[in-house]
Amino acid sequence: MNTKQLRQKILDLAIRGKLVPQDPDDEPASVLLERVRAEKERLIKAGKIKRDKNDSVVFRDEDKSRGQLPDEWVWCRLGDISAIVTDGEHLTPRRCKEYCGYYLLSARNILDGAISLDDVDYVDDAEYAHISRRCNPQRNDVLISCSGSVGRVAVVNDDSHYVMVRSAAMVRPIFLSSFYIMFALQSGFLQGQITSHKKQVAQANLFQAEIKGLILPLPPLAEQKRIASAIESAFSVIDEIERNKTDLQSAVAATKSKILSLAIRGKLVPQDPNDEPASVLLERIRAEREMLIKQGKIKRNKNDSTVVKSDNSYYENLPQGWLLVRLDDISGIIMGQSPSGESVTYNPNGIEFHQGKIYFTDRYLARSGQYTAEANKVTEKDSVLLCVRAPVGIVNIADRNIAIGRGLCAISPLGGISIEFVFHWLTAFQDSFIKQATGTTFMAITTEVVRQQIIPLPALFGL
Repeated sequence: MNTKQLRQKILDLAIRGKLVPQDPDDEPASVLLERVRAEKERLIKAGKIKRDKNDSVVFRDEDKSRGQLPDEWVWCRLGDISAIVTDGEHLTPRRCKEYCGYYLLSARNILDGAISLDDVDYVDDAEYAHISRRCNPQRNDVLISCSGSVGRVAVVNDDSHYVMVRSAAMVRPIFLSSFYIMFALQSGFLQGQITSHKKQVAQANLFQAEIKGLILPLPPLAEQKRIASAIESAFSVIDEIERNKTDLQSAVAATKSKILSLAIRGKLVPQDPNDEPASVLLERIRAEREMLIKQGKIKRNKNDSTVVKSDNSYYENLPQGWLLVRLDDISGIIMGQSPSGESVTYNPNGIEFHQGKIYFTDRYLARSGQYTAEANKVTEKDSVLLCVRAPVGIVNIADRNIAIGRGLCAISPLGGISIEFVFHWLTAFQDSFIKQATGTTFMAITTEVVRQQIIPLPALFGL
């Protein structure tokens, strides 16, 4: 379930009047809007706010392209229904090193639906008095991030003393549900307007004029409250789904890790004393390797060795018949080498090419749609692909011949060892590969790290 899309669907239904039933006894939004305008005039005459030079009226059905509204709804601009629309201090405020009574908010402190104080700045009395003349968010004000990550929206839901810097904006609605305004601003319809209005210089910015000009559908006040309550209830259920999903994913990951841990120590399935021991399997693999070397299909490793011993207590008490071997002892290993960039095209005239994990799935490699006629390294079908450059240690199975670049190596099991076995075994050793990675620009593992990786080898019928 895509919970992000589900949230947007709920918001979309809400701003089109399809989330809660209409009540014919509700005061129409047109009457509400007249009361809002009258209150703005009163505040202007009292000298508490200034008249907006761009004040305008949006008629109910002015623009059919926006969609049909319920009978008692109207279109309006955000500036028309707000006493104040402003951003924070434009100059660099003088900050305190620790909390001294006042919070200085920026865009990073505005999350969708909440104010975060995890990484907040502070100001003292004098700085607060200076900035609050321009911007002093109070309970029920709507805050918008308007620099960098533009368009996150929250409602001030407490009585803390806040001021803001330029990267955040404040909207003070008149006679309206602030939570309805917040949810409307989070909808795809309003977010689309925000995206089209934001200015891109070094980073994205949303300015006051554009915020005031945002057009939104306005329901009757009673319905605003019903909508906000319905959205909060629905989002609460979605939050629980997301928590359960995260818990489930963590449990699944932990279970997979536990199963692999038991498997590579021989504790997952019962041992059968009649199984051919791994030492016999290893002799057959060596004979097969010698044949492949003579045929020129693989090269002899200068560091060919016998069975290894490990002082790692993790591998103490392996089942009888198991051995510790190096990965190179039981497989053919091909390190990738990239062809020239000009030879890689989307025309299927050569062999399919893969550079890294971009087309990895849960198990089997997806098709890249890229081809090269100048392949330097080709792996045959039924190989395990291992990422050797960031990210290191991720594996997939190639079920067809492909060309591989420097970000991958291919591991082909010998001696009849199952490709599925190698896939799961290497998955269990991802952390080991990560720990051996080196690099400054990006982490990578060398050919020798791959070849010398020690793994426990069961009997063939235990694989």
